Amino acid sequence: MKPPRFLYCDPDTLDAAVALKAQHGFDALMLAGGQSLMPMLNMRLASPGVLIDINGITDLQRVVRTDDVLEIGAGVRQSAIESDEQVHAAVPLLARAVPHIGHVENRHRGTVGGSIAHADGAAELPCIAVTLDAVIVVRGASGEREIPAKDFFQGFLSNACAPDELVVAVRFPVTPAAAGTGFVEVARREGDFALAAAAVQAELDEQGRISRIAVGLAGVAATPVRATAVEDRLTGAAADPDTVAAAAQLAADVVTTGDDLHATAAYRKHLATTVVMRAVLAAVADAEQRTQNGSAS
Repeated sequence: MKPPRFLYCDPDTLDAAVALKAQHGFDALMLAGGQSLMPMLNMRLASPGVLIDINGITDLQRVVRTDDVLEIGAGVRQSAIESDEQVHAAVPLLARAVPHIGHVENRHRGTVGGSIAHADGAAELPCIAVTLDAVIVVRGASGEREIPAKDFFQGFLSNACAPDELVVAVRFPVTPAAAGTGFVEVARREGDFALAAAAVQAELDEQGRISRIAVGLAGVAATPVRATAVEDRLTGAAADPDTVAAAAQLAADVVTTGDDLHATAAYRKHLATTVVMRAVLAAVADAEQRTQNGSAS
């Protein structure tokens, strides 16, 4: 299989990449890690007139933490955040999710911005972005703007970028020290996209009840989704297994993916409740452990 003919551009600055994207619009695609784009080109599922290679732009390869925000450049490799202690400390849910992305070889090439821009509803990083209320930073001819993750993913492999814009960074809120996290994924084989995955961040009050919780799902709809009914049911509730299991049943309501060659819709609904229950219990256990460690110190 061979890709279609295209004009290859290799800018070394962000301004040059933005100018090229503004010039060519939707006829231009960005090449970052290429883990999704290259197979799509070879199978003629994508036929851009222009390919803009952003691998040489160092401004996109930075990880910067302020007091309450961790900003990850679009060109940062997934393997880099997998092993970055700053990322682990600031946004531990990322650390739990990244090892589930493909195989180690994919993560050495795949980028954070590439996965976000590709907007696959079964991918891990978009799910984490939605769960944590991250902000996607894009830049175009008219300047830079921030798009909340909940508004960025608009449909199957569809994002909110304008024709002249490209993703330049993702800003994650720094996780509270006492918050626990959990990530559970079910796939047909290790490295495959998720049939269903759940990401959870939870905080407990002094009585051990859930005071705040965020529950995101991947693999069950065209975009990553929040299980808000589960969140509402668990906020203020006891964190015991029976209560969590009952609330997790509400996750089935967000499943909109129909039958396909990988799973039936009914099976995905079952998986959604299962991964949510396990991820919530994992986050609660993590929060309890963090609270104990904080008390001990």
